Amino acid sequence: MRIAVLSDLHANAQALEAVMNDVVNQNCEHVFCLGDIALAGPQPKEVTDYVMAQNTWTIIQGNTDKMIAQYGPDVMEFLEAQYPVMANAIADDVLALDDSHRAFLENLPPQLSLDVEGCSVLLVHGSPRANNEDILPGMPLDVVEEIIEGTTEKLILCGHTHVPCGYQTNTNQTVVNVGSVGRPMTPQPKACYAIIDFSQGSFEIRHRFVDYDNVLAAQLVSQRGFVGADRLADLLLNPVERHI
Repeated sequence: MRIAVLSDLHANAQALEAVMNDVVNQNCEHVFCLGDIALAGPQPKEVTDYVMAQNTWTIIQGNTDKMIAQYGPDVMEFLEAQYPVMANAIADDVLALDDSHRAFLENLPPQLSLDVEGCSVLLVHGSPRANNEDILPGMPLDVVEEIIEGTTEKLILCGHTHVPCGYQTNTNQTVVNVGSVGRPMTPQPKACYAIIDFSQGSFEIRHRFVDYDNVLAAQLVSQRGFVGADRLADLLLNPVERHI
């Protein structure tokens, strides 16, 4: 079975459309989505509507999905202190989303353990122990092993950092960050996702990097007009830092 694994869509309909065209062209049979669907991108409503309509996808909740679902003074206080542009973005996002969108995001599971063709797979957003924990390239292997301690799945799939990477641990587990569809933080700002071929308990993984109209996406973000929207727009063209 061939499965596409998407994460961190971040309301980028242009990137999502390009990736889904590639998913079809690559003959993928199913889609896993690791969350962060709506926050701080060009079109939060349109992207959330699209994901809500995908009845065959397997979807978990990202940290920003939870923030949108539980939007209120506590969320704003946290974001204003840590990431002020994201505070402005989420305040605008919730105006574009209705109760059905927020209920959908609220009810997504935080992680899932599955069996695919005899292979045990764990879907998380950040890490097995926190939805906002980073698994990044170049980490010491013992740190990665500490992060996944207590898990038994053969394959652990994550996102959150917007930077693809992978590790093979001494516990014979594979950890793969699938990157970001909607706000890639790679030298070439192409939408990124992973394809996994499962067969009889084994698997092969490859990242896919897909061109999309990031100029249009950046224009649409900028036109949203909240303070900091121009900075988010520029990150789609020149990714330099994930948190602003």
